[in-house]
Amino acid sequence: MPLEGAIAPDWPVDVRVGALMSTRAGGVSVAPFGSLNLGRSAGDAPPAVDENRRCFAAALGARPVWLSQVHGARVLHLRSDAEYAALEADAAIATDPGIACTVMVADCLPVLFAAPGGRGVGAAHAGWRGLASGVLEATAAALCEAAACAPNELQAWLGPCIGPHQFEVGADVVQALGSGPHFVARPRPDGAMRWLADLPGLARERLRAAGLAQIGGGAWCTVEDASRFFSFRRDGVTGRMAAAVWLRG
Repeated sequence: MPLEGAIAPDWPVDVRVGALMSTRAGGVSVAPFGSLNLGRSAGDAPPAVDENRRCFAAALGARPVWLSQVHGARVLHLRSDAEYAALEADAAIATDPGIACTVMVADCLPVLFAAPGGRGVGAAHAGWRGLASGVLEATAAALCEAAACAPNELQAWLGPCIGPHQFEVGADVVQALGSGPHFVARPRPDGAMRWLADLPGLARERLRAAGLAQIGGGAWCTVEDASRFFSFRRDGVTGRMAAAVWLRG
């Protein structure tokens, strides 16, 4: 079943790999969660979230596993014959068909992975804390081990996140991730030093350092496109989008 407004990654993966990123369109929630809010902890009415999640799962044709995300680097290996509920993790991989690795975002960066030959997939939730903790490297390593492949054989796709013209950060973020070309100094009138950070650029840098060469996406800014994306930085109270990747049966 098609999902209104959804983004399908444009990446050269095996036909057995399915992937989809929701936007804020196509659901039943009302403002400020209008309309496809998939997050239970945002303050939305639970029946609306349940219906939105049902629509999302129908669009996938697979069972999404919803993680309790904590901005860490834990990676779960999902099994199609297991049941999951509120597991704390920020990434998942799967080598069984029919179960979708799923991460939720509203400015953080969703990263989807696909191993060659349809042998496995993965998804990671990568805000700056997740990047600093090594969630992308951990996901790539777990998927390579499970799918018996090398990092340079993986495909990675970066979804919508806060863009490089909107992600203002302090010295703590620069120190955590290391200074470099992905930070642009932006001093405030009061003399306080701030920086604009390129989250997709930082993710690409870490993925390349981990051995990945096939990396796409990362061209959308959640803050700048209010009609299409939820953004916590922009709105404060808002919904959540999801990115999912799975193996077809």
